[in-house]
Amino acid sequence: MTDTNSPISDAELHRRWEIARKIMADHGLDALVMQAREDWIGGYVRWFTDVPAGNGYPRTVVFFADRPMVVIEMGAFGTDRAPAAGDKAARGVGRVLGTPSFHSVHYSIPYDTELLLECLQGCRRVGALAPAALPYSMTAALMARFDLLDVTDALDTAKAIKSPEEIALIRQCAALQDRVFAEVCDFIRPGVTDRDVTSHAEAVGRRLGSDQGIYLGLSAPLGSASRFAPRHFQTRELCAGDHMSLLIEVNGPGGLYLEIARTMVLGRADDHLLASFEQVKAAQEHTLTLMKPGAAPAEIAAAHDDWMRARGLPAETRLYAHGQGYEMVERPLIRRDETMPLAAGMCLAVHPGFDDDRVFAVICDNYMIEAEGPGACLHQTEKKIFEL
Repeated sequence: MTDTNSPISDAELHRRWEIARKIMADHGLDALVMQAREDWIGGYVRWFTDVPAGNGYPRTVVFFADRPMVVIEMGAFGTDRAPAAGDKAARGVGRVLGTPSFHSVHYSIPYDTELLLECLQGCRRVGALAPAALPYSMTAALMARFDLLDVTDALDTAKAIKSPEEIALIRQCAALQDRVFAEVCDFIRPGVTDRDVTSHAEAVGRRLGSDQGIYLGLSAPLGSASRFAPRHFQTRELCAGDHMSLLIEVNGPGGLYLEIARTMVLGRADDHLLASFEQVKAAQEHTLTLMKPGAAPAEIAAAHDDWMRARGLPAETRLYAHGQGYEMVERPLIRRDETMPLAAGMCLAVHPGFDDDRVFAVICDNYMIEAEGPGACLHQTEKKIFEL
């Protein structure tokens, strides 16, 4: 029997499976196929099984309309086992197949496909979830053998609306991230490197129950922009008077992601940094007034651009607000190409910003959409420039 970190309840998993089977019945599907190789944006594998993929190893899940799931994952040739009763890592799974295949070894990629086709025998119509995550050879084989239908859109809509259990875990994640930021504020000082800061943040997050995520940030002297960047670039040593914008985007208990960003100064902030932060804070507040059930994301994005331009600020060219959950970025996106309207029960990150080379002005927090609009900010960290 295998224990997992903060397992989702059996009742919650059954709720998800019932949603999936209803969609399958509506589309006449015999099975759903999904694959992930990591757990930053590979959430359907975890949503169905409560177990993420990791390390770049493919994990394929087959969800059937009328029988337990099959999982195909990294393992020895010939692996074919029925999980032990009560195995928390295999709830709803009737069969686990294994093969040592690697995307870095091109000739091994078909091994997973062969096992997948074998377990789909007897199926006629198969649905794909996030088919862009499937290897091309696997998609080609499925299209040649079955009537293959992309049903991601239907499941995305269901996954975007969080259950009471998921909302409780989201609140725990927000509290975890607040704690990480507070401990970073106690740790950061002249003489440490950007990497020291993010390594400390990661250690705190792991201690508090986070499995995975990213910590982005580069320090800079005041007057130069402190931008987000990954660990590969985090080599600079901080000096007195420097500032650092830090993004903490990690999952919490149960595996759901949120994100928070604030800027810290080792001393006093200058007027331009303070004023720029107040502008993005006001931009966040403006977007929140528009985020009501039924609202169209494209209209919110356009209104945000108009608001920014009216104040002499640049229109948004990034993704400045989006859904979160089992994916770091999931639908709906607050962007001109999104078609999914907002609905009560969605969790969204809102992080407007701009970069004028003197500052990278940014703020980031998460909100639940409620019946009349966003609820209170999920993060309790004060919305300010932290002068340390």
